[in-house]
Amino acid sequence: MTLFDLTGKVAIITGSSRGIGRAIAERLAEHGAKVVISSRKAAPCEEVAAGINAARGAGRAIAVPANISSKDDLANLVARTREAFGRVDIVVCNAASNPYYGPMSGISDDQFRKILDNNVIANHWLIQMVAPEMIERRDGAIVIVSSIGGLRGSPVIGGYNISKAADFQLARNLAVEFGPHNIRVNCIAPGLIRTDFARALWENPETLARYNSTTPLGRIGEPDEIAGVAVMLASKAGSFMTGQGIVVDGGVTIT
Repeated sequence: MTLFDLTGKVAIITGSSRGIGRAIAERLAEHGAKVVISSRKAAPCEEVAAGINAARGAGRAIAVPANISSKDDLANLVARTREAFGRVDIVVCNAASNPYYGPMSGISDDQFRKILDNNVIANHWLIQMVAPEMIERRDGAIVIVSSIGGLRGSPVIGGYNISKAADFQLARNLAVEFGPHNIRVNCIAPGLIRTDFARALWENPETLARYNSTTPLGRIGEPDEIAGVAVMLASKAGSFMTGQGIVVDGGVTIT
């Protein structure tokens, strides 16, 4: 065994049909975990699961579509995971939404509620659904994908940033509650990553050049560069880390 071995572990990853979530699912599987691919649409989930099974062996991945805004969908996600694999050891809350771009003065109540519901409350729901069995086994790893937006103000994505700041506190608070049961809860805070979710930023040459000019590494990140941190947090390599937010941003927040 190595510090990063996840053999025998079962992981649910939301928003895992593409981007950061997909990279995390593929790398968890590479390190031995059985993974559950979940996002809103069935076909993309099944495609990712099929790819993992082809690479890692049949039965290593299943697809369970779920809309994170639906508590019933999340309950079904957990139930289907237990039916297929018998347990849940790792949860990665990656799915999020941002339906509004502009100053806080212009955001509608419905838009703000959707951001908070999907980016904070849905994470709380899913974590509470899996926590009892983790408490019983005295073992579990929970990873919330937050953002460096949760550490900064913004004139155009303030609602999103507020939700990501709340995710940091959700992890801290749950780390205190679950720590006595040997359950770890941490956040990853990516900077700008080459995903469909952030396409409007990195596809604009001026925006990209401006971002790169203030980033010590001089470039944006790739989904796989977030996945490695998730593997660490889910494995024995991260066994003494809880309640933390790990910034993975090429250094942009230090300049």
